[in-house]
Amino acid sequence: MLRKIYLKEMKDSFRDRRTLLLTVLLPIVMMSGLVFFYESIVSDGEGEVYKLAVDTSFSTEEESIFAAYENIEFVKGTDPESEVEEGEAQAALILNDGFLESVKNGEEATVTLLGNSFSQNSSNLMNMVTSALAVYEKTVIAERLEAQGTAQELVQPFMLEQKEITEDNPNINLVALLVPLILGLAIGIGAGPAASDLFAGEKEKKTMEALLMTPVNRMTLLVAKWLTIVSIGSLTGIVTLIVVALEINFLTENLKSAVSLGDNVYLVIGFAILVSIIYAMFVATLLMVTSIIGKTVKEAQSYSTPIMMIGMFPLMMISGIGINELDFHHFAIPIMNVFTILKELSFGIINYEHLGIMMGSNLLCIVVAFIIARVMFMKDKWVMN
Repeated sequence: MLRKIYLKEMKDSFRDRRTLLLTVLLPIVMMSGLVFFYESIVSDGEGEVYKLAVDTSFSTEEESIFAAYENIEFVKGTDPESEVEEGEAQAALILNDGFLESVKNGEEATVTLLGNSFSQNSSNLMNMVTSALAVYEKTVIAERLEAQGTAQELVQPFMLEQKEITEDNPNINLVALLVPLILGLAIGIGAGPAASDLFAGEKEKKTMEALLMTPVNRMTLLVAKWLTIVSIGSLTGIVTLIVVALEINFLTENLKSAVSLGDNVYLVIGFAILVSIIYAMFVATLLMVTSIIGKTVKEAQSYSTPIMMIGMFPLMMISGIGINELDFHHFAIPIMNVFTILKELSFGIINYEHLGIMMGSNLLCIVVAFIIARVMFMKDKWVMN
């Protein structure tokens, strides 16, 4: 009987075009957009051509200062600042008259760099210009010291060398943020409409009374509906992750180069799917409670919205924590531990102790929430509209 009810609910859910749109197509489109957005962030403008506005008196010798940056195109004009304001260039460089001559003679020389730090292109261009001028400045200082017979070491007493303790690609941290974000949103978007329709929707359509009059145990009905929500949420999360993984592998360069799972690739994928199912079970149980409380679909969706929003806070909290700084509570707190485990898996780390702690704490919360849902579903005041 449980299997029959479960299959019936699954067929009803996927027969609805609205459910298909919200649970399958919408998450895939949204997450695909996120993938390409993050790819553009980590690209650092590689391959982009930036326009730098300069005065008409800007000489070839001054251009040679920026020879290391071939993607800088100089736009000469009488008013470089207006070129930036009108969108003809991303930044403007204004040098005083006879800039190079002033530098050679040891006279005061001024440089003004204009740009918009709120623009990524403008910010990238200003960083390149600043770096080029810093290199030129060091070259001038070294030449002056050499001309005076002064050792450069007197001015620069030590060399600062910065090393990373890990050899991982810096962009892997962004992937470790992107994957949990995609999973959390996809499962929430997928399971939400189904949960609202299976309980609050039944009450709103006046079909719950007829369903309860059938010779089927209420516990069987509850479990079947819960399994339907879990299945839809898990399916949405897994399909979305597969699509995103394929997009990262075939349609991106920077994100793809950041992911290196080594020999654990199949284990990582398997545990990622397991984590997705556990998170879907957790979310499905909470959404089931809110749907039982709600008298209409709209009311149930209003109750479920805070759950979706609260789920994003733990992800923000662990985004700035290093993989070697994670403690016990990061793996013990529900929702947070799911994102923490996914962060470890993104780095190719499989820690069975952490996985056990995560599964245990989430299953405990699922049992507690399911008991609450069962108590409510057994009372007519919660299931009758």
